[in-house]
Amino acid sequence: MGSEENVAETWNEEDSACKAWTLCKHTFNNLAHVSPVVFLFLVKQCYFYGTCKAGAKFRALQDQICLVLHNDPKPGPATFIVQCLYVSPLFEDNNSQGFTHLLVSALRHFLKRSTTSEDSLEMNYSAARLLLDIIRGQVHHDDKIVIKLLEMFDIELTNMEKAMCQIEEKDDLSCGMAKEFVEQYIFKLVESKLYMSAVTLIESLSIRHYGQSFLLDMIKNNQFKPAEKWATFMGKPMLSMLIEELLERNMLKNAYEIIKENNLNQDFPDVYKKCKERTLKSLAEKGCWDVAEERTNNDRQLMEYLVYLAMEAGYKEKVDELCDRYSLQNFWDIKVPETSILQGRYLHLDELMVEDIIWVDEVEGLIDATCHIEGVKIVGVDCEWKPNYVKGSKPNKVSIMQIATEKMAFIFDLIKLHREVPDSLDDCLTRILLSSRILKLGYNFQCDIKQLASSYGELKCFKNYEMLLDIQNVFKEPRGGLAGLTEKILGARLNKTRRNSNWEQRPLTENQLEYAALDAVVLIHIFRHLPDQGHDKFGWKSCIMSHSENTKKSNKKKHVANSQIDRD
Repeated sequence: MGSEENVAETWNEEDSACKAWTLCKHTFNNLAHVSPVVFLFLVKQCYFYGTCKAGAKFRALQDQICLVLHNDPKPGPATFIVQCLYVSPLFEDNNSQGFTHLLVSALRHFLKRSTTSEDSLEMNYSAARLLLDIIRGQVHHDDKIVIKLLEMFDIELTNMEKAMCQIEEKDDLSCGMAKEFVEQYIFKLVESKLYMSAVTLIESLSIRHYGQSFLLDMIKNNQFKPAEKWATFMGKPMLSMLIEELLERNMLKNAYEIIKENNLNQDFPDVYKKCKERTLKSLAEKGCWDVAEERTNNDRQLMEYLVYLAMEAGYKEKVDELCDRYSLQNFWDIKVPETSILQGRYLHLDELMVEDIIWVDEVEGLIDATCHIEGVKIVGVDCEWKPNYVKGSKPNKVSIMQIATEKMAFIFDLIKLHREVPDSLDDCLTRILLSSRILKLGYNFQCDIKQLASSYGELKCFKNYEMLLDIQNVFKEPRGGLAGLTEKILGARLNKTRRNSNWEQRPLTENQLEYAALDAVVLIHIFRHLPDQGHDKFGWKSCIMSHSENTKKSNKKKHVANSQIDRD
């Protein structure tokens, strides 16, 4: 019996929706004798029924209203919708929030696409009167509707003054009350911290009642966009004050954008240089030296600053490279300040008691390295490739792969090994990556393995792996990456200045080798500190992953108690 009732209920809902739409379609064919109330009722039926998602339903109804506004509504499409807006708040409820915005949005699209013979003065007057009634509190709509009406009908204060005079049936001399009502409404918006709506009204209606305190109030509340809009409306003195306030808050980029847009470079000559220097510093900290070099635009002062950043980072080969390329001299004679902007407590390889870094580019070394790695229980794994800064272009092939034990770091020259001994490379790395006895530690290694598979698609070794633990999943650090996690766990950060260096050059520099080795070795030391960070000693085992080419997806190993992995 219950199922029969459900079927009947469903049928009734569908039947009601069908009847509602049939009625709407019939009525919408000619709006000449349809009142706004009836029109809204029928639109509401379309809005209420149906199983479409809200966004799709909104767009469909918007298009439908655009179409039916061609069907001769009286006294005209725009004035007809304005009349609808007087009663549309009555049709808003929890199931149809945004109903009024639907009407306004549909009219906006209609006016953009169509040419209407409607009397523009009558249309403007109707909109101005509605706007005035909303501002006076006689019709209830939110501030966004006010702004949309203001912009859509290009309403000015004089239009509202005339509407006010006709409403109150008074002469022009007593119609200054419209401005007074507008100012009261703006004051309420400011009190409610709806600054962008307030500023739009101030700008559109040319109200200059507000001053410096208004600007400072917006800045205090971190409302920088409306502050910029209002300061631009007020002119150079307020723009200059806004720029000074932004500089005070160290918001250099925001200040520079305002300076550039308003041609105030002569008033703030140092901001451009400081902004560019900050950009170079940020890129240098990320190791994006090639991008930083490009951003100097061959400006000698900026290039010298970039060389200085490389000096502070201890990146000697980059200093030499830039000095040779741009004929810059005597930089190594400059003493770097102790409070240098890039220097800090960097972790060094010798602190981790690493005995050797072994470069592997021959088959004999490949076999020896594999045998050594198979004799340990935990390794750190990472890889590097030359950055490609051309937007939309294919990434470069992975150049090296680092596999480190606690005492030794092996760096595999994938490019050379793949070219000369691909079968041996595939066999050796398969033995390591598919071993269920070796716990492989990585950081965001899913990205690395994807890049490896893309670079060497014919090799099977990068399509399958066992016993991979992504440290990122264990600690779930939201910021700072591996460098930030290293600083948190080991008390010193990683120097990432060489991260985006040229990993295809041969031989790699000593600093590149140390950087590569450190990124793999540090994973083991972070893993050893898991209990010290309050983690469940065995909770990390639930994060171990494997991947099979057959299933094409990663699966977490839930039961690894018999894996014979001894962290001690």
